[in-house]
Amino acid sequence: MSRHEAQHIDQSTCAGRRNARALALLALLATCLPTAGTLAADATKPLTMGDVMAASKPSDWRTLDPHNTLYMQLPAGRVIIELAPQFAPQTVANIKTLVREKYFDGLAVTRVQDNYVAQWGDPNADNAKLRRPLGKAQSHVPAEFTIAPGKDFTFTPLPDRDGWAPQAGFAYGFPAAMDLQAHQAWLTHCYGTLGVGRDNAADSGNGAELYAVIASSARWLDRNITVAGRVVQGMEYLSSLPRGHGELGFYTKGEHPVPITSVRLAADVPTKDRVKLEILRTDTPTFAALVESRRNRRDEWYKQPAGYIDVCSVPIPVRAVK
Repeated sequence: MSRHEAQHIDQSTCAGRRNARALALLALLATCLPTAGTLAADATKPLTMGDVMAASKPSDWRTLDPHNTLYMQLPAGRVIIELAPQFAPQTVANIKTLVREKYFDGLAVTRVQDNYVAQWGDPNADNAKLRRPLGKAQSHVPAEFTIAPGKDFTFTPLPDRDGWAPQAGFAYGFPAAMDLQAHQAWLTHCYGTLGVGRDNAADSGNGAELYAVIASSARWLDRNITVAGRVVQGMEYLSSLPRGHGELGFYTKGEHPVPITSVRLAADVPTKDRVKLEILRTDTPTFAALVESRRNRRDEWYKQPAGYIDVCSVPIPVRAVK
């Protein structure tokens, strides 16, 4: 490791500690102070998540980038996916190429394993004669399991310890984790995470086979597979699919894979047909207050606040806008 890298890691460590202390302080304040938004909260009453959302400001929200948003149309409805080029630039670029080649149109959800994943791609991928051509997309893409955080990398840590990484939190609006000693950051396998299927070789996943986590979390997959984004709307259309009865939840010959009508990049869809969504930013005091409202639920129903939360238990609110 170079001296410059060591200095950067030391600086990042200090910054991470300062961020953690600041986040914890913001969260503590959020439990006892009234918010300055549209809702006048009782200063003596801890805030609920509903209070936090009602008091949020327009600047607390961000709009989805249509150039990094996918619309996957299933018979039951539309699944909206936000891509994460900050963590998997080459994989995301290849997925976009596949989408623009209309590679996924007419393919299918081929695997639904209970409490694990829903996976889609080409049912004939193992048959050289029948498999669908990739068109202009790459057949091999380097594995992008982790990134080396640069000087512009923004990470919002959670105040609690994580069992899977030295530190967990959020980066660019996605659930993430960090190991400052190894100078690595990665996206975590939470509910709705979009992963890239692969074989044993690390670089055998090119984005032609994708999955979404339908369990509360699958963190043991972290740093073992490329994560390319997450589902932000329409998870119910994936999590409610019939479970496959074959090995690992693959549909057998007697079962019918769920067809994919189409997959489109939002930027290629006419503006009038796009779904306008906003996502709560994860680098704001409002989000810190939301975290605290979830780790210490104090409404009338809860008798014992947990005092703890993990990264996969923190909701990232999404709302439709006119």
